[in-house]
Amino acid sequence: MSDDLTRHTAAGLSGLLSSGEVSAVEVTRAHLDRITAVDGDLNAFLHVAGEKALADAAAVDAARAAGEQLGALAGVPIAVKDVMTTEGLPTTAGSKILEGWVPPYDATVVRRLKEGRLVVLGKTNMDEFAMGSSTEHSAYGPTRNPWDRDRIPGGSGGGSAAALAAFEAPLATGTDTGGSIRQPASVTGTVGVKPTYGAVSRYGLIAMASSLDQAGPCARTVLDAALLHQVMAGHDPLDSTSLTGDYPDVVAAAQDGAKNGIAGLRVGVIRELHGGDGSGYQAGVLARFDEALALLTKAGAEIVEVSCPSFTAALPAYYLIMPSEASSNLAKFDAMRYGLRVGPKGVDAPSAEQVMAATRAAGFGDEVKRRIILGTYALSSGYYDAYYGSAQKVRTLIQRDFTAAFAQADVLVSPTSPTTAFPLGAKLDDPLSMYLQDVATIPANLAGIPGMSLPSGLADEDGLPAGIQLLAPAQADDRLYRVGAALEALLVESWGSALLDKAPNLLEATR
Repeated sequence: MSDDLTRHTAAGLSGLLSSGEVSAVEVTRAHLDRITAVDGDLNAFLHVAGEKALADAAAVDAARAAGEQLGALAGVPIAVKDVMTTEGLPTTAGSKILEGWVPPYDATVVRRLKEGRLVVLGKTNMDEFAMGSSTEHSAYGPTRNPWDRDRIPGGSGGGSAAALAAFEAPLATGTDTGGSIRQPASVTGTVGVKPTYGAVSRYGLIAMASSLDQAGPCARTVLDAALLHQVMAGHDPLDSTSLTGDYPDVVAAAQDGAKNGIAGLRVGVIRELHGGDGSGYQAGVLARFDEALALLTKAGAEIVEVSCPSFTAALPAYYLIMPSEASSNLAKFDAMRYGLRVGPKGVDAPSAEQVMAATRAAGFGDEVKRRIILGTYALSSGYYDAYYGSAQKVRTLIQRDFTAAFAQADVLVSPTSPTTAFPLGAKLDDPLSMYLQDVATIPANLAGIPGMSLPSGLADEDGLPAGIQLLAPAQADDRLYRVGAALEALLVESWGSALLDKAPNLLEATR
């Protein structure tokens, strides 16, 4: 029954567990067996907590048998991106500089997962310190896309997305600084959500860019993402940027959207992110996007075009703000307190500065070093106003463009990523080409608004997944789920079955 259990949605597993048809131990063991069978080829997991996961599952079964009131996802397995601290489990952020580090505390997101009695299967692979769009910048080797194992699964959260697509886990966590949840979802045929900035606590996340980083849910369906979002979200006094007040009921919104549709909805197509001239956008990605718009129109939505002219400057602004904040955040990895420590060769009594330099040279990968150099330069005396200060002004313009666009439309849409998954190694020597993969996702991070990617179909050129991105105003995360669930139902009806059922390689243990 293991294969059957791994193919269920999280909502489906929740029903089976609450009715007593299966036990949490059975569900957990099925997913651990699946990881054993396929992950040697995929490298989606950096650490698998097999014994701990089975023990946690047994505790859920005992609590259920004793009549305890449990959350909707109690006993459902989950994979955790390795940028979130986990007490007693290694946390590396995909970097050699943190190899072997076992945190003494949980990130707030992880604590909430445990309070909801989800079963943590292990930690997933990622680009080092979340810097990348392909998971090729992990110090522990690249993750492969289950659709085509010679291609990337997106990044930085490619491990979480690949684990979902390969049925190694029904749920996963991610973080999104410029698209690191949504872009992997797009190229793996899964669902990924970047909540409103501050809606999910950043406490215990290893920070890259503090004003941009946002944890969020990764799943195979919109409802599953909503169920996980509900567990993760909420005010946290340990996070100074955490939102207060009421949080929207995203589960009810997803259920309502799937049931009642979206008649009368105003859907804004962002002219600057449509790629209508074909420049940089794969033809098959645009074809699936236009077909999704046609489905929305048929369902009673009104399609309007909106213009956000500042979006053309979003990518360069982001690649000034993000490296600047990253260079500051990564200064703490200095070989003095924890993590890797390397002594300089040929020096008998090295100074602290020499040890720090040798450690950072050995512990950081090329992409991390590149961004530290960029950020340090942008913040240096004489250049701060010209670079970082100017980028922050562009950020304000982007926020104003969103405000104007949402006056014309209830939600905004675009392709999530301009292309499907590209071959491993294809862009490693061309960082700018890699950065362009996030051209459509970055504006949401700069403005702090929520975004969702869900599968729009398979591109004609290569038969690989494409994604459509939905954007909503800040703190209107429920609107994303309402529209996302309605569109998902329309798309699945159009395809004839769930998109992941169409993948030729997903169920193969080896090539």
